[in-house]
Amino acid sequence: MRFPLAPTAKIARHIVTNKLKGNRKFAMVLQLEPLHTCNLTCTGCGRIREYSTSLKDLVPLEQCLAAAAECEAPMISICGGEPLIYPKIEELVAGLHDQGRMVYICTNGVFMRKKMREYMAANYSPAIEKNLLQLVAEGLVTEKEAETIRKSDPAARQKVVIKPSKWHYWNVHVDGLEFTHDLIVEREGVFKECVLAIQMAKILGYQVATNTTVYRETDAAELEEMFKFLSSLGVDGHTISPGYDYDAAKKDMVKRLGKDPTDFFLTRQLTREKFKNIERWGEMFTIFGTPGYLEFLAGKRELACSAWAVPTYNVRGWKAPCYVMTETHYPTYQEMLAKVNWDKFGVDAKGCGRDARCENCMMHSGFEPTAALSSSPRDSWINFKYNFGSRPAPYPSSPELTKTAYNGATIGKGHLAEAKAAVNREFSGAKSAYARGGNDLPHDAGAGQGHDHSHDHGGSGGGCSTGPANDQLADLKAKIAAAKKIEVKTD
Repeated sequence: MRFPLAPTAKIARHIVTNKLKGNRKFAMVLQLEPLHTCNLTCTGCGRIREYSTSLKDLVPLEQCLAAAAECEAPMISICGGEPLIYPKIEELVAGLHDQGRMVYICTNGVFMRKKMREYMAANYSPAIEKNLLQLVAEGLVTEKEAETIRKSDPAARQKVVIKPSKWHYWNVHVDGLEFTHDLIVEREGVFKECVLAIQMAKILGYQVATNTTVYRETDAAELEEMFKFLSSLGVDGHTISPGYDYDAAKKDMVKRLGKDPTDFFLTRQLTREKFKNIERWGEMFTIFGTPGYLEFLAGKRELACSAWAVPTYNVRGWKAPCYVMTETHYPTYQEMLAKVNWDKFGVDAKGCGRDARCENCMMHSGFEPTAALSSSPRDSWINFKYNFGSRPAPYPSSPELTKTAYNGATIGKGHLAEAKAAVNREFSGAKSAYARGGNDLPHDAGAGQGHDHSHDHGGSGGGCSTGPANDQLADLKAKIAAAKKIEVKTD
């Protein structure tokens, strides 16, 4: 079958039980944000700006577990922020498993290999040694790290760790192939680390999923190549959702990056154009989504929003009305269900917006539950057929596929590389040029490719002095940006 039987049965029992009880609204997935601190500043993410005054705050472990027990969702998506920064992440995962929850850790992948080395150190055995030798041979663990694992001290062996389990997924953020992904996360090398972490996880027996957000400039053909590459790595499934211009993300884009949100996010019509192949992708790859939601993305049907089924709990409480919009926070899930006027938000079954902020939203957190909970005979049948149908075979790996994937920093064409090269080339005599007022600097700089954050100060001046040389630098960066439609801020 397409999805593992045990989790599928658990979710089915949860739905049937609540419907038999007459519950019209109940939680399917809890988006649990134990913190909002993150090691990246991804373009399109508004979390850091929205919760800028509470980035150092943490939800206590006991409170996280209580929230999961309160809403009774069978699946918990631990997100944030970067959840692997949370000091008690291992204890949180173990506690949720003790409650019988399915756990997804939504991570950018940067700290995954460290957490898996800790698992090996705590459980070192001849079986681990076999895996360790393979990891060293494939360059996923260094010889020094391997020795540390073999000689783990009592503290390392007693540490609570994140173990492979049929109830656990690493859910790795991947928004495209190397160039695109590193551009969106605003740091080179992150795509490569994600791939290494996925490869290591599969060798150790973990389940791995990926989550992808699609934006206006995302190329559909690239998405298909990305799915092929990830499938060839043995990834167990994929979540994909359109990038939507919710308030916090728009503010971040304007204030931090100086970009026009309309150039980056998708409208409803553009979403349907981008996702016109989503049903075919669902046949080729293990897409974590109901057929009804895939039809919705492709523009073949309308769905109403069911944001109450995927509630968010964070440092301020139960976030309402949904994962991306914030009216207020409530102390309990039941109070949120009772007090929010759900008919005021989202869209109706005809696709008509009830709130202007919801006009372009087609996110899985709002619409996937509607398709999953549908009781229409047709939806019940297509969901059954999709879930119990055969699992798509992994896409064959090949050198050509790998070469296609590593199209950025690995080959010297990352989101910083060509901009820096152009600046270095044109300003190789920068010291004397500045001394001479920039009069000998070239007036027709070659086009490059990049988005240089290395000296970002949030504006065109940033408090720096102005003069002919700085004007030439600004002109050069403007030409680089215009050539590739990628903004490069002036120093």
